[in-house]
Amino acid sequence: MDCAIYARVSTTDQNCEMQLRELREYCQRRDWKIVGEYVDTGWSGAKISRPQLDKLMKDASLHKFACVLVWKLDRFGRSVSNLVQGLNDLSSYGVRFLATTQGIDTDQTNPTSKLILWILAAVAEFEREMIRERVKAGMSAAKHRGTRCGRPKLEIDRARILKLRKGGASLRAIAKQVNLSVGTIHAVLAAAVQKG
Repeated sequence: MDCAIYARVSTTDQNCEMQLRELREYCQRRDWKIVGEYVDTGWSGAKISRPQLDKLMKDASLHKFACVLVWKLDRFGRSVSNLVQGLNDLSSYGVRFLATTQGIDTDQTNPTSKLILWILAAVAEFEREMIRERVKAGMSAAKHRGTRCGRPKLEIDRARILKLRKGGASLRAIAKQVNLSVGTIHAVLAAAVQKG
């Protein structure tokens, strides 16, 4: 059987070697041919569009392989709606989906694995929502203690920016001198023009 492998990690300081090694060995044991490896590094599973996943889905629509293998379900997608959409698309192309470490296989002859697939997807989404709630609660508690969250507030010396501009300095030169972006300098100057 011609197969495609999909692997993903969320941060650029991680790598997919362990996932890829296990997926390659899985195919080798079954004498399946790997016709493509699609690897997204630094992409959250919650993102609908990922470069290599998009390419995989396009190649699936062109019938370049008969099945897609992932190491674990959450590597493919973590929200139920994204996962369901992706699996429905693969099914419509006649492409089988396997999550090898979880024994999930969308082979049409195995309705039990489809049920397990939907349950695991729901649990993955629930876990993600719980993490999000804990992060929000932690940020709220930090704010309550007086800790400032988020980016530090920009210190903008408007008078200096206006003086430099009146002196003939370019936006880039001003940005470099006051350590701000060109866009911020442009916004400050535009606001000054509006004020008159």
